[in-house]
Amino acid sequence: MFRIQRIYDQSSTQNNEIILQVQTILTTQFKGISVEEIAKLSEHLRNPVKYRFRSVLFIADDEKGHLKGFALLHHASDLRFCFLDYISATAERTGRGIGGALYDDVRDYTLSQKVIGLFFECLPDNPDLCKDDKELNQNIARLRFYERYGARPIINTAYETPVSEQDTCPPHLVFDDLGMYRLPSKKQLRAIIRAILERKYGDLCPPEYIAKVEKSIVDDPIRLRSYRYIKTEKLAAKKIPSTGEKILLVINDRHDIHHVRERGYVESPVRIQSILKDIEPSGLFEQKMPRRYGEKYISAVHNPEYIRYLRKVCNNVPPKKSIYPYVFPIRNNARPPVELPVRAGYYCIDTFTPLNHNAYLAARRAVDCALTAAHAVLKGRTLAYVLVRPPGHHAEYQAFGGFCYFNSVAVTANYLSKYGRIAILDIDYHHGNGQQNIFYHRDDVLTVSIHGHPKFAYPYFSGFKDETGKRDGKGFNVNYPLPEKINGAQYRETLSKAIRRIERHKPSYLVVALGLDTAKGDPTGTWFLQARDFEQNGKMIGKIGIPTLVIQEGGYRVRSLGTNTYNFFSGLWSGFYQEATLPQ
Repeated sequence: MFRIQRIYDQSSTQNNEIILQVQTILTTQFKGISVEEIAKLSEHLRNPVKYRFRSVLFIADDEKGHLKGFALLHHASDLRFCFLDYISATAERTGRGIGGALYDDVRDYTLSQKVIGLFFECLPDNPDLCKDDKELNQNIARLRFYERYGARPIINTAYETPVSEQDTCPPHLVFDDLGMYRLPSKKQLRAIIRAILERKYGDLCPPEYIAKVEKSIVDDPIRLRSYRYIKTEKLAAKKIPSTGEKILLVINDRHDIHHVRERGYVESPVRIQSILKDIEPSGLFEQKMPRRYGEKYISAVHNPEYIRYLRKVCNNVPPKKSIYPYVFPIRNNARPPVELPVRAGYYCIDTFTPLNHNAYLAARRAVDCALTAAHAVLKGRTLAYVLVRPPGHHAEYQAFGGFCYFNSVAVTANYLSKYGRIAILDIDYHHGNGQQNIFYHRDDVLTVSIHGHPKFAYPYFSGFKDETGKRDGKGFNVNYPLPEKINGAQYRETLSKAIRRIERHKPSYLVVALGLDTAKGDPTGTWFLQARDFEQNGKMIGKIGIPTLVIQEGGYRVRSLGTNTYNFFSGLWSGFYQEATLPQ
């Protein structure tokens, strides 16, 4: 076990002992470093004016005070950047998570300083520049590690140019955007590089060399090397929320009581588990327990007769048994059958959404979660995520289907509509027919859906472009049916149009029906969106800049659910906050 601490000065005997231990690691782990450079460590902490950096020492030690690793970070407040000078574990502790824990803490601290980003050096992974095979492999391992965080070498500069012909293995300058997804400008990088070379290497780099490197920067904004070792969808979780409010997370704590154990039924509890596995370590979210709300909020958007039916039939279905609709009221929908199981088709739009003992209870709890988040948004929270199942966006005023029983999105939008204009953006692969049906005659709630064309995608009978609303709602229902095969760039063209329409509505609140079934390989979809696409989509939505409540809908490819969810919310958070928090 180990803990991470921050040391700002030498004000105590204990701190002096820690610094001596750090200097020992420097001597053993960094063979090329001079005695003079090692001695500078204490001076960096003692005299920030001399080096024009405020330095912080991060240490990992055990409960007995034995040092396991350290990182030395310099903060240049005048130019708003941080430079990671050293990071290392003791020789016997490498590969045990200490380096990763130190780097995570460095990133958290750096982000809290509201800087442009984090810079550091890495020796090259090019065999033409590094001839020693052992050293080359170490360099590759380091750059692979940093790529997991999105950090990569800055390209098209002369930073790697040796100061003298005798120098070998010149380092890359690496940039970590800390999950803010903005690159420095040419002007910013020129000033930062000059500061690094003058303040850290002033005794080694002559003025003409510094000027040469500075003038070599021509890209605006700067460019980073393409990913070489890590697939972009495997990027490590970026701990973000030091500079902005965390995303409120409300989870349906009773979702797993609704478990249909039948082959081919993809709406299963593992969906929630897969998402939580990847988003909980990120530091992006702050969880809140749901509270119970009355049925009146549901009856405001669903037929009370339908609600009573659903409650009664589910209560009467034996545990572990499901009823599927098989008779539908085509000829006479005014006289429902007496037998409750037969009446299933009276209120259903398909033959694969079952009624069982816990369907009503789980759906009610999902609505409670959504209303809990909506209440928090009214109290001032800006971003919220309602992680629930069963989903709800296919549930209409008096019909269930598509695994959906109560429309949590519609309940939430109707609840918030008492306090301002509302926009619903449904980005599930399947049409949000429930919201369309419920709000089709209203102009205070704009319903927008981007989905697969109903000629090939469920629910087949709605989602056409010419369905624009009726009476007061004319023009306030917008459908974007898309082709069977599209990629992320094509999707974003339509998302841009949808966002422009939402902005014209000037809503006070945005409710997003988040479907992850737009992902490549989803068993219910045909599109090709990948992790970076979800990140970009989230960022575009976040930039709308109004309080946003996201409710989980579809998404059934368990392997990529967590990664895609994390990337979406990472983008949403940065899109919402970066304009206000990232300095120019």
